[in-house]
Amino acid sequence: MPSFIGGPIKITHVSGDGTVNFGDVLQIAPKSTGKSYNGSGGSNNGDFMQTNSFVSFTNTSDSDVADGNNVANN
Repeated sequence: MPSFIGGPIKITHVSGDGTVNFGDVLQIAPKSTGKSYNGSGGSNNGDFMQTNSFVSFTNTSDSDVADGNNVANN
């Protein structure tokens, strides 16, 4: 269905492999993948952020061989 945007839109940055879409779309597939480890509230972003993280542990052990494969997605 067609989209109707009823309010203001604020896009501050879209990198080379980002996607911004308004309206109809059948499929959006990533062209690249990445993996990062962030603690509680570590990757929040916005205009007015307040996080209260009293105790935070980040488990970085990963027993998978491959995560987020996109080899045939060109």
